[in-house]
Amino acid sequence: MAAAALVSGCGSSDETPAPAIADGTKATLAMLETTDIHTNVLSYDYFKLAEDKSIGLERTATLIAAGRKEFQNTMLLDDGDTIQGTALADYQAQVAPIDCNTTLGVYKVMNSLKYDAGTIGNHEFNYGLSFLGQVTGSKLDVPNLPPVAQQQTCAGPAFPLVLANVLGARSTQPIFKPYTIITRNLTATTADGKTVTAPVKVGVIGFTPPTIMAWDKRNLDGNVFTQGLKETAEKYVPQMRAEGAQIVVAMSHGGLDASPYSPSMENGSYYLSTVPGIDVLMIGHSHQVFPDPASTVAQFNLPGVDKVKGTVNGVPTVMANFWGKHLGVVALSLTYSKGAWNIDKNATKVEARPIQNADKTFVAADPGISAAIASEHQATINYVKTPVGTTDFRMTSYFADVGDVSAIEIVNQAQAQYVTDYVAANLPEYAGIPVLSVSAPFKSGFGGASDFTDVAAGNVAINNAADLYLYPNTVYAVKVTGADLKAWLETAAQRFNQVDPAKTSSQPLVSSYPGYNFDMITSKDFSYEIDVTQPVGSRIRNLSYKGVTVAGDQAFIVATNNYRASGGGNFPGLDGSKTIYASPDANRDVLIAYIKRIKSMTSAGNGADRSWHFTKAATQGPVTFTSAPNLVALAQSQGIMNVSQVQADDGTGKGLALYSIDLGK
Repeated sequence: MAAAALVSGCGSSDETPAPAIADGTKATLAMLETTDIHTNVLSYDYFKLAEDKSIGLERTATLIAAGRKEFQNTMLLDDGDTIQGTALADYQAQVAPIDCNTTLGVYKVMNSLKYDAGTIGNHEFNYGLSFLGQVTGSKLDVPNLPPVAQQQTCAGPAFPLVLANVLGARSTQPIFKPYTIITRNLTATTADGKTVTAPVKVGVIGFTPPTIMAWDKRNLDGNVFTQGLKETAEKYVPQMRAEGAQIVVAMSHGGLDASPYSPSMENGSYYLSTVPGIDVLMIGHSHQVFPDPASTVAQFNLPGVDKVKGTVNGVPTVMANFWGKHLGVVALSLTYSKGAWNIDKNATKVEARPIQNADKTFVAADPGISAAIASEHQATINYVKTPVGTTDFRMTSYFADVGDVSAIEIVNQAQAQYVTDYVAANLPEYAGIPVLSVSAPFKSGFGGASDFTDVAAGNVAINNAADLYLYPNTVYAVKVTGADLKAWLETAAQRFNQVDPAKTSSQPLVSSYPGYNFDMITSKDFSYEIDVTQPVGSRIRNLSYKGVTVAGDQAFIVATNNYRASGGGNFPGLDGSKTIYASPDANRDVLIAYIKRIKSMTSAGNGADRSWHFTKAATQGPVTFTSAPNLVALAQSQGIMNVSQVQADDGTGKGLALYSIDLGK
């Protein structure tokens, strides 16, 4: 690989003496970031089988080209969560797995865009370490793989992937190179105005959330372990400097959290910024935009975080959203003095450039990207069109926040049946314990009006099942008590703000708590209320099973996914210790098998068993929420009779409408 020439051990070894650089020489080096692409290579929604111009690396590519034209010196870096996230990714990993000599589609495209380096996100581990090693062209020294000497070198990205804080259980060394040092020849200007070429050595180090050990326990337990971001950086950054790195870029697949530091914290980038010697911080994972002067996101309003200039504790920092929606740009202003390049932070500019123009149109797609991925794209479309059943009702998540379970109950039914069958066949010690299931509205409008599940009545194909269950999780079963279950639902109820019934002004119903953590039960046998007038932790009321109040010590088995059962979302008591079955089967595959089994889905049988309701509360002022516009009739068709549309456009620029809900009905 071309990048291999840049790497020797962890860094580079350049025996050629550097040419003399005159003091006062200046240059601008623009660091370009993509993050959380999630294999959204094209502006295409495989769930809807339709173009979606609001996403896609093919449009980010146009911004990359414009950045390279604007700045004479650039480096292009990717912050992870790259190889998973669409039906294309699943097709190449699980349905028709690529062979050792074939480059993964997203990496093929990234090679054509000439990335300089990348790191590994948490979702890179979803398909297992064997697949990860293959598609990254890496030989991973971990116990469940053959010895490194026996592993093939497979096709992978033509740029180095670095990751410092995930170590092999056997070798106790990072499973990827922790860092690389790249020599870049800058076009620079001397103090007397002459244009010269001057080298600079840029060190790039990568980090991923240590919480991968819980989220992908089945793939990682016994094979790797993690170390905290701060202490890992404190070890390697001085080494990078000693090996000649004049600029150090930390690519951290995590957001900002100013809670007391822990080596296992999910979003440790805030503390990473405090490590001496780090010049640039590229972050991701949170699917947000930074800098953004108007941001109300808590992590960007912490002490030491400048959401206007784009700095974290003084370090230039960028987060380029997700799915190719933005390109991060850190334009470093460099001056050479006394044998070193120095960064002028006052003249350095940080921005996240959107693919959406000010007039709401989108930048043109780079035609070379679709050409490069054409065969993989068509194969994926053919796959997702495969029919598996029928439905007589429209299954959506547009009103999941106010009680519609049309897109959720079928998932819960599939998971519950799968676990029930397994327990009956293999776990006689749990016979007689009721089996419940929880699922969440994974698509709940975070990305705008198109970010909802919407499966039309009629034939149901594989792409529809993928829309109903978005992630490549596996089914897990946990044994809990009634008290545990109440605590679980209380945590999920953080989805809502506390509503003051006496307040006359408008109050938003939904908080910033993510929809994918709004777990809900959908069963004829189970019922409960959510009282949003009460504070977090005191909202779940009248919890009952088959008409009888649930006792605190009553036993239940709950079907869920590996992410939740192993601690994802920080639900109390769910830390892996309550798992009684960690299945090898993906939730999505279990759902597809269930739909094939029942063949015909009906609203009465598969989409209307609403276990939860809001506790009635008459409010003096309106209580509002957002969804796609002009869908009141759809809500009513699913029994949601207390909502009305207030504005067809809520003003956020996401295509969402503003609705109100009458909590007194």
